[in-house]
Amino acid sequence: MQQDHVLREDWIVACRAEDLKEKPVQVIIMGERLAIFRNSEGVHAFKDLCIHRGAALSLGEVKNDCLVCPYHAWEYNQDGECVNIPQLPEGRAIPKKAKATSYSCIEKYGFIWVNLANNLPEFFRYEEMEGDSWHNVIWGPQSVEAKPPRIIENFLDVGHLAVVHEGFLGTDSHRIIEDYAVNRTDNRIFSDEIPIYQPDPDGSGKPKYVYYTYEIVRPLTVKFTKRDRENNTEMTILLTVRPESENTSVAYGILSFNYETGLSNAEIIEFQNEIFAQDKPVVENQKPEELPLDLQVELSLVCDRMSIAYRQYLKELGVSLGTA
Repeated sequence: MQQDHVLREDWIVACRAEDLKEKPVQVIIMGERLAIFRNSEGVHAFKDLCIHRGAALSLGEVKNDCLVCPYHAWEYNQDGECVNIPQLPEGRAIPKKAKATSYSCIEKYGFIWVNLANNLPEFFRYEEMEGDSWHNVIWGPQSVEAKPPRIIENFLDVGHLAVVHEGFLGTDSHRIIEDYAVNRTDNRIFSDEIPIYQPDPDGSGKPKYVYYTYEIVRPLTVKFTKRDRENNTEMTILLTVRPESENTSVAYGILSFNYETGLSNAEIIEFQNEIFAQDKPVVENQKPEELPLDLQVELSLVCDRMSIAYRQYLKELGVSLGTA
């Protein structure tokens, strides 16, 4: 699989924090198999490979804060150093080469994140999860047979709401998108508020306009805010995507509300799954599979300014995975 130095140096979502319990889990990022585990010191990520005979460390167990290989019970501490080889006679030194490849790993905002370059870049802020005034719901994983930039751009695409999600997020009588600008300030890239006419945005049964703001957070992480001016309420969705294999990605999200929705977390997730299911067949069948960064390859409109900004951003960074 194509290796992307820009993405390797970024924080990539691995899994939900709740998925990582007492047993290690296997996660694939950009074709590389990782073993993610938790001990008393926190979360850790190793290449899912025992240097002895190539066993998958993710099939092992965590014992005495070490990751134990399932094949010959070699024990690796959280730094990847082998600290016990049961087959060695007493007094025999552990070979210096007996190490596991480790990667930077943190738990934040309800997810486990991995940095494959071990350069510990600054993590982005998602303020909705830094206080207690928002209700947050973790969404995903959702597997998609598409490359990450196509999935991200679909999320930033305001023009499809009244078509693909007609009856949910838009209506066929209100498909016009008013002109809006994309702003760049203090390393932020975000749109103006965009008026979107929706059939029932607040559960009252009455159609009205709400206002969307889109923001590019990182190459594979984006956000939108929906503001209801009438009720003075907001909801946000943070979408982040893990590149798995050549043609498979895994999407996760955080849905945040500063008001009482009247729905259970399960109902919120079910609705988001339904919306995502409407997008999947479109995204999985787009051609070319790679997102064209040359703006002359596909025809764009003024309402595509956010996706144009995303393509320009990827080109500036030098992101190659999933782009053309």
